Amino acid sequence: MEEENETFLPLQHLRLENENKDHDQEDSSSLQDLRNEEDELNDEHEEENAKINRVKDIHEITGYKFHDQNILQQAFTHHSYKEGICPSFERLAFVGDAVLDLFFAKDHYSLYPDLDPGKLTRLRAANVDTEKLARVALKHHLHTFLRHDIFLLAAQIEEFEKAVKEYPVHSSGLIDAPKVLADIVESLVGAIYIDSDSSMDTTCKIVKNLLEPIISPASLPTQPVTLLYEICQREKLTLKMRDTWKETGEIEFLVVKEELAVVNNIGRAKYSGKKVIAKNRAALNAYSQIIQMLNHQS
Repeated sequence: MEEENETFLPLQHLRLENENKDHDQEDSSSLQDLRNEEDELNDEHEEENAKINRVKDIHEITGYKFHDQNILQQAFTHHSYKEGICPSFERLAFVGDAVLDLFFAKDHYSLYPDLDPGKLTRLRAANVDTEKLARVALKHHLHTFLRHDIFLLAAQIEEFEKAVKEYPVHSSGLIDAPKVLADIVESLVGAIYIDSDSSMDTTCKIVKNLLEPIISPASLPTQPVTLLYEICQREKLTLKMRDTWKETGEIEFLVVKEELAVVNNIGRAKYSGKKVIAKNRAALNAYSQIIQMLNHQS
């Protein structure tokens, strides 16, 4: 019997030790749960403070006070942002795009009665294209309110910010503007339109101030490709384009002097990001080379 008791006691101690360990694990788990709940509350508190600050700042920028703060939050939520259940800004940007087109069509029609539809179209396009709207977002620091998980967006914005300093109004397609910056402006305009009960008067007043400086016929830049073709036509030069963009990221313009059967490599640019930018840069390079050549001849 004594031997049985001796074997029983260690088993009893072992059982008690295991029970104590279970209690310790439960206490540790409960403590972790409390910490997690506390972290979640802190995150919610921070998000709420950020939302309040966002509302105040946007009010200062636009002069418009939103009735529905959820619409404002949606206007600055990119589809890459996975936290929460707020929808992204795509639908608001769709509305804002249409509002901007209507605003400029109406505004330019009234301001410039002598402009034909073709020039009105080019003027409107310059005021609502990606670069112009991205400049607006940058000017008012609207990108700082964007909720997103876009890889390398900060670096892209920094590069764009440096590039625009070279072109005060518009580069005419020479620099690569992050599209998301333009999307923010469109979504904000769409949000104001929806929140103001579809008031074009209210929205247009804000748009006019927000998008300053607005490009006018006098400041409307000419695309580099247009400049190049015009000077070649005037100087009776035959222009050819060599496109190896898919393979090398390069676009090259050649000027052919037919009477001499001479082909000059006149302009070249490489930009693998977007073909249209490579083409515009090559055209500007070619245009500058022709101007220098003509000045040298004279």
